[in-house]
Amino acid sequence: MTPSMLNVPVLRRIAQRFMPTTLDRYLINQVIPPFAIALAVVMTALLLERLLVLFNLLAAGNNKLGTFVELLTALLPHYLGLAIPAALCVSVFAVMRRMSQNEEIDAANSSGLSLLRITRPYIQLGVVLGVVSFLLYGFIQPHARYDFRAAFYFASHTGWAPRLQPRMFARPSSDLTLVAEDVTQSGSELKNVFIHDTSEHQERNITAHTGHIRLAPDGSTVQLDLEDGIMVSDSGDKAPTLTTFQHSTRYLTHAAQTAPFRERGEDERELTSPELIRNLIHRSGNIAQPHMWSELHFRLARSLTIPFIPLLATALAMARKRQRNNAGLPIAFILMVSFDHILQFGHSMVATKKLSVLIIWLPALVFIALCVALLLYRSGTFDLWRARGTKSTATRPA
Repeated sequence: MTPSMLNVPVLRRIAQRFMPTTLDRYLINQVIPPFAIALAVVMTALLLERLLVLFNLLAAGNNKLGTFVELLTALLPHYLGLAIPAALCVSVFAVMRRMSQNEEIDAANSSGLSLLRITRPYIQLGVVLGVVSFLLYGFIQPHARYDFRAAFYFASHTGWAPRLQPRMFARPSSDLTLVAEDVTQSGSELKNVFIHDTSEHQERNITAHTGHIRLAPDGSTVQLDLEDGIMVSDSGDKAPTLTTFQHSTRYLTHAAQTAPFRERGEDERELTSPELIRNLIHRSGNIAQPHMWSELHFRLARSLTIPFIPLLATALAMARKRQRNNAGLPIAFILMVSFDHILQFGHSMVATKKLSVLIIWLPALVFIALCVALLLYRSGTFDLWRARGTKSTATRPA
C-alpha cells in the first residue's frame, strides 16, 4: 500500500468535515436576504451626502447625465468596503436573535451542537467577505478613487456655461450680447430672448420665444438652442433681411481648455497592494515610505478583522429568557465604529508621525480577542473550563 493511498481516508475525513451540512445551508439561506437588504440600506445611507454634491455639480455645470453616472460608479467600491462589515453584523445579529427567541438555539444545543459550531457557517461567510474586502481595498478601490478624482476634475473644469439673470444683459464674447425676460433652471432655460450679434462683419438682431444653454456634445463650445424666433440681418451694403425660424443654434463661446489630469499614483491610496509592496522594496516613487507602510498595514488589518464580526454579532444577539429588549445591536455598532476610528487614527499616526505599525495592529488584535472572548463567554466555554479545572483539583491526591 503506497503512502498516497494511506492519505486518502484522511483527506476524505477533512473534506467531509468542511462540507456544508443541512444546518449550515439553513443558516446561510437565512442570512442572505437580511444581508442584501442591510447592504442596500447602508450603501444608500452612505451615498446620500455624496449624491447631493454630485447633483449640485451636475446642475451647476450643465454636465450630462453620463458624467453623474460615471462619478457614482467610481464611488461604489469605496462605500461598499464600508458597508460590508456593517451589513454582515446586522444580518447575523438579526438571524441569531430570532433563533434565540424561537428557542432554535436551545434545540441545537440539546442535540450536542455548541454555539461556536452554530456560528461556523457565518465565520466562513466572514472569511469569504474578508477576501472580497481585501480585493476591494487592495485592487479595486485604488483605481476607483483615481477614476473618481479624474472624472470630478473634468466635470468641474469642462462643464462651464454662462449664468444668466432675468432682464440683465450678458456678454459671453466681445461681439455677442444677450438678454432674456425670464430665466429658470439655474440660468440655462430662457424665455423671450433677445440677442445682438456683430460677428462676421454684419449685425444680427435675434428674438426667440425660448432658449436653452448647454454644452455642445463634443465639449468644445457652449451653445444656445433657440425656438420660434425671428432674425434681422444687416451687412451694411445690402438691404436688411428678415428670417423666421423654428429652431436655431448659436455658439456663445468656446469652453475652457482643460489640462490633462495627472497620472495615477501621486497618493498612496491610489496604489494597489502589489504596487505598494514593489515601491517599498525598491524604495521608488514620490510617496514617503511611512505613508505606504501605513496604508498597506491598514488594508490588511481591516480585512483580517471581518471574519470575527459574526462572533461579535452572535454573542451580543444571545438574550436571556423572556427578555424582549436587547441593546446588543447598538453595542455592536458602537464597538465597530470605535474600532474603525481608532484604526484610522493609528493609520494617520503611522503615516505622519512615523510610529510603529503596532498602533494599527494592537487595536485589531484587541478587537479580535474581544469578539472571541464574548462568544466563548456566551457559549459557556469559560464555565466548562472552570468546572474542569475545579474537578481536576478536587481529584488530585493530597
